Amino acid sequence: MNPIENACRHSLFLARHLDNGKLKPEILNPMLEKALSETDFENFADWAAIQAEENEEELARQLRLLRRYVVAQIIVRDINRISDLAEVTRTITLLADFAINTALRFAHAYYQDMYGTPIGRHSGEPQFLSVVAMGKAGGYELNVSSDIDLIFIYPESGDTDGRRERSNQEFFTKVGQKLITLLNDITADGQVFRVDMRLRPDGDSGALVLSETALEQYLIQQGREWERYAWCKGRVVTPYPNSIAALVRPFVFRKYLDFNAYEGMRRLHRQIRSEVNRKGMADNIKLGAGGIREVEFIAQIFQLIRGGQIHALQLKGTQETLRVLDMLEILDHDTVETLLTAYRFLRDVEHRLQYWDDQQTQTLPEQPEQQQLLAESMGFADYQAFSDGLNRHRDQVNAVFNEILSEPEEQNASQSNGWQCIWQENTDEEARFNRLAEHGFNASLISRQLNQLQQSSKYRHLSAQAQLCFDAVIPLLAQAAATQPNPTVTLQRLLGFLESISRRSSYLAFLYEHPQALDIFAGIMGQSSWVSEYLVRHPALLDELLSAQLMETGNDWPTLTAELSDGLKRTAGDTEAQMDVLRHFQHAHIFRLAVQDLAGLWTVEALSDELSALADTILTAAVPAVWADTPKTHTDTPNIAIIGYGKLGGKELGYTSDLDLVYIYDDPNPAAPEIYASFARRLTSWLSAATNAGQLYEVDLRLRPNGDSGFLTHSFAAFEKYQRENAWTWEHQSLTRARFICGSPAIGAAFDKLRSEILTRNRNQTALAHEITEMREKMFATHPPEDSDVKYARGGVVDVEFIVQYLILAHAHQYPQLLDNYGNIALLSIAADVGLIDKQLAEQSRAAYRFYRQQQHNTKLRDAEKVEETEEVLAYYDNVRKLWHQVFGEEVRFEAV
Repeated sequence: MNPIENACRHSLFLARHLDNGKLKPEILNPMLEKALSETDFENFADWAAIQAEENEEELARQLRLLRRYVVAQIIVRDINRISDLAEVTRTITLLADFAINTALRFAHAYYQDMYGTPIGRHSGEPQFLSVVAMGKAGGYELNVSSDIDLIFIYPESGDTDGRRERSNQEFFTKVGQKLITLLNDITADGQVFRVDMRLRPDGDSGALVLSETALEQYLIQQGREWERYAWCKGRVVTPYPNSIAALVRPFVFRKYLDFNAYEGMRRLHRQIRSEVNRKGMADNIKLGAGGIREVEFIAQIFQLIRGGQIHALQLKGTQETLRVLDMLEILDHDTVETLLTAYRFLRDVEHRLQYWDDQQTQTLPEQPEQQQLLAESMGFADYQAFSDGLNRHRDQVNAVFNEILSEPEEQNASQSNGWQCIWQENTDEEARFNRLAEHGFNASLISRQLNQLQQSSKYRHLSAQAQLCFDAVIPLLAQAAATQPNPTVTLQRLLGFLESISRRSSYLAFLYEHPQALDIFAGIMGQSSWVSEYLVRHPALLDELLSAQLMETGNDWPTLTAELSDGLKRTAGDTEAQMDVLRHFQHAHIFRLAVQDLAGLWTVEALSDELSALADTILTAAVPAVWADTPKTHTDTPNIAIIGYGKLGGKELGYTSDLDLVYIYDDPNPAAPEIYASFARRLTSWLSAATNAGQLYEVDLRLRPNGDSGFLTHSFAAFEKYQRENAWTWEHQSLTRARFICGSPAIGAAFDKLRSEILTRNRNQTALAHEITEMREKMFATHPPEDSDVKYARGGVVDVEFIVQYLILAHAHQYPQLLDNYGNIALLSIAADVGLIDKQLAEQSRAAYRFYRQQQHNTKLRDAEKVEETEEVLAYYDNVRKLWHQVFGEEVRFEAV
């Protein structure tokens, strides 16, 4: 059986039109050889001549003939499995785009001849109508028998410039009406597309066309939740200049994570389900349980929640969105494959239902003959086997849908397991007290805090939906806190967090929608007051609790740098948005590292390496973005190097460490000093300024030549001269921990060469030792050397650092391996290996330094108290003091001489 004959068995529409001669084989057969494109549509008729003759009847006829042949081509290729779903939907969508633009050109020219050209009141420029395709047309997902959902938008108000003047609103209304007539009217040749305008603002009661200003005002003032879902697929299909995407994007894709979208999507789905049940549409493969709409909703819910922050999700098509959700690990791979396979199956079935008689239907057939043909066209022996396969797909889709969008009230009620008694409208105080006491809480303290919370103005002024979330979450938080080592402190922090975000309903919705994340949440809050406070400042990080990457420790920093740079490029021109991109990136990675750290996945040294790499990544991505934001630049690439000193230079950053930076440029341009000073001020501001997204780092520039009294940036020549002729010993001590971070590689190499030269000078070791010990003793006035402070105690952190710095300055000319910026622990080992210090003392001091850093780290992250003066601590101090004595030839002093 040839392909056309086979297709005719499954399509009355195709057979009828071949039989009555309305489809000519000499035209159809060549079209079957390949997928169709816009070029094929353009070559179908002499559209230019039709346009020139203003022959509306012929235009309508040719568009209908074209549609008939394109649908026939699709049916033959699809039924015979020559094409796939992507070809089918793209072909019919490209036809819709072509038909819309062809009809629009005709309609615009028709009324332009009559009324003149519409002119913008403010711009004075000619105006054109933009057509937005919504729904499946917007996502290149049209069915062969679909409606096309359209919205008409023109740029600005004004009037036409002809003798019969009309307002732009009236002109484009007439254009839109004629476009609809050309496509929608049923003639002897049929119809091109049914046109549905009900998705426009205010629906059937609204104006047929709107200006961009009117659209913006509507979305801001009246835009409803379901319209966000509709506009998610909105695609401008006409070629004329417009600002529609920029107007719609903030309405659809919220700036912050929007977990309220769950309930909005549920409401829409409940309405559809109600309609399906009322009309007995269980056999509708689009709207019934496990149908096409549920797959679309699964993709869209993640777009609406996260699309504002993850630009990769701002897509139109269902399949491409699901693939990105897989790539981003928001949905697991197996789930995505299940959904994609089901979606393709369901869409294939949908097309075969519509091929039968070119009707817009998604309902399974009742006639046995048609049922058998449908089964065969889908590759099954009989209808029962087909039904079994279809039901498997629908069941799988429905299971995923219910997991993601199930009603949380039922889930939360079952999970709270009797804890509701602590938070009810008329709470039984005795039952609450007993419940809390039984599970290790300070019942009096928690009861008092719960009562205060219940009476607070924040709680009483919550919306009904937010209060529902709030009420459901508190018993779950108490249950999660009860499993922690310190339940009272954990619950206090959880309740404090809940109160702090109570007016930000999206975060309440997150806790309500994701009770499975609460155990992790409670564990983190119970262990660390610092992380608790960090989450209060950055509640958007709650979303990280759902990330598959939360416990992944293998950071690919070059790839992450590229991703961050892409994010900055996407927001180019919006300084605040770019600053927020940096902040969101840093906050997410700081939080992940902290959670992993609390789980014991990092040593202090490895964690510092990661935090330093994070800072390097942010600086590397920020430099070109800030340069592009700097006015009056003279080159695409800045000739500047960013040098890290201190903890950044030594790769010993902590969670809250400052960045010690020095900016060095090498540029002969006469305006270079002013340009690079402006750049440095901007970069420092980008890093340290507080925005709505918070802060990145405190930046300390005091280690530049001449400190606070010096220039913000220095030419390399000036920096070199200062280091050679004017730098103090303490500045060369700082240079031991300096490294090139990013910027010009040539300047970075020159800096490394200069650093090596300075640090390998042959110095008077006696004079050097005296200067360094004197410098150490000057610190006593501001930082007394007390044994309770591991940083400034004699034998503590600072003493280890001074010992290493002396060894480098005194001996690097003989042992250049000391120049490698590996950190103090590694450098002590190198010094011992070359015989500069006793190996046993070196190892003991390495252990001491590692212990000190762990103590400092625990004080910040794990709520550890100040170090106790135990025998262990005193022994560490004593070992470092012995090393001090060996290196400097004198006992440590506790008072300045």
